[in-house]
Amino acid sequence: MSRSTPEPEPLGVPKNRVDQRRKLTATRRNGLTTLDKWLLSQIEKRLVNIPLCIQLWDQSTMSDNVPTVRIHDRGALIRLIFNPELEFGDLYSSGRIECFGNFDELIESAYNYVKDTTTFARLIRRLRKLAAPDLAQSRRNIHHHYDIGNDFYKLWLDEKAMQYTCAYYPSDSVDLETAQQEKMHHVCRKLWLKPNDTVVEAGCGWGGFALFMAQHYGVKVRAFNISHEQILHAREWAKQKNLSDRVEFVEDDYRNVVGQYDVFVSIGMLEHVGRANYQELGKIIKRSLKQTGRGLVHSIGRDKKIPFNPWIAKRIFPGAYPPTLKEMTSLFENSDLSVLDIENLRLHYAKTLKGWLDRYEENMDEVRRMFDDTFARAWRLYLAGSRGAFKAGSLQLFQILFTRSSFNEIPSTRARIYPNSHG
Repeated sequence: MSRSTPEPEPLGVPKNRVDQRRKLTATRRNGLTTLDKWLLSQIEKRLVNIPLCIQLWDQSTMSDNVPTVRIHDRGALIRLIFNPELEFGDLYSSGRIECFGNFDELIESAYNYVKDTTTFARLIRRLRKLAAPDLAQSRRNIHHHYDIGNDFYKLWLDEKAMQYTCAYYPSDSVDLETAQQEKMHHVCRKLWLKPNDTVVEAGCGWGGFALFMAQHYGVKVRAFNISHEQILHAREWAKQKNLSDRVEFVEDDYRNVVGQYDVFVSIGMLEHVGRANYQELGKIIKRSLKQTGRGLVHSIGRDKKIPFNPWIAKRIFPGAYPPTLKEMTSLFENSDLSVLDIENLRLHYAKTLKGWLDRYEENMDEVRRMFDDTFARAWRLYLAGSRGAFKAGSLQLFQILFTRSSFNEIPSTRARIYPNSHG
């Protein structure tokens, strides 16, 4: 470099040490081959309007006080060109790419502004479709999302209920712990829960919501989950809270739900069901609800069908499918069920992820001790990237409230849902 520059701070440093971002700075390319320059030009064509500096392995690309992506070798640059959505995550996790500056802003800008319209990019997109089976084959080597261990999630989820789903923030001053309690109250008010109602929950996580419903609303719950570790944790929690007589945790698939209930609820499970199974899930909901029944499905979704991020699908959430709103409502077609209310909590999920990310970064050293640096960096990227997707509108969070079509004994306004609202 022609002049010395301060070493930028890597991701995860305290926010007061993050440099202010500036406009995209033209960079020098001394010592680069013609191929290197062409590869770099392909990336730059996709980074229109993003205030970003790219630094290569020979230190020839550098500028002060802007978000910087440092690419450590030519192989990493080539992989990034041919499949950026997949390779960026792997390269960042392994340390072959590093990011400096305000990563949250960088990720959000990428969702808003990255272009994929060059002739070369379109060609690569077609080639990637031909190579699609490689993605499925690689799933044999990933850590499944919920088999990582309870202690890992305890590092950054809320303590009271371990809710790994979108929280609800009635005001900006509410913290993560309170927001998760508010989310559960929000859902319970929507469901019009009454003492001794029978509730079936499909996909109960660590059991926090099932126990909350029983403790605060006096209902009886059967909660289904296929994760052995989560079920063991939930049953122990029920014993500690003296709620084992009101909450039954069943280690089984949601498709094996039997009996009829006053309420059906599913928080954060639909993303894992798969589009091909929606019709079957709709039938399960129909047979599970009494004639006076009502229910709620809460799921990450999308405004339109777009490919799910391949790195998250490969490394973090295999088989995940965030549905469109049209696909979600298809659950209730031809099944004697009527949709009553739809709410989009997209910005609430962005805040939730910020809360998780802050806690995660505080505990990254512990994550490294539990796993390794690659794992720790991958999950940081996943949380930051997910937050960027919600802030940019690439992902939504839908809550759909429904009842039996002929059930009329329901509140006619939303007043019960928003008890402190006016007007």
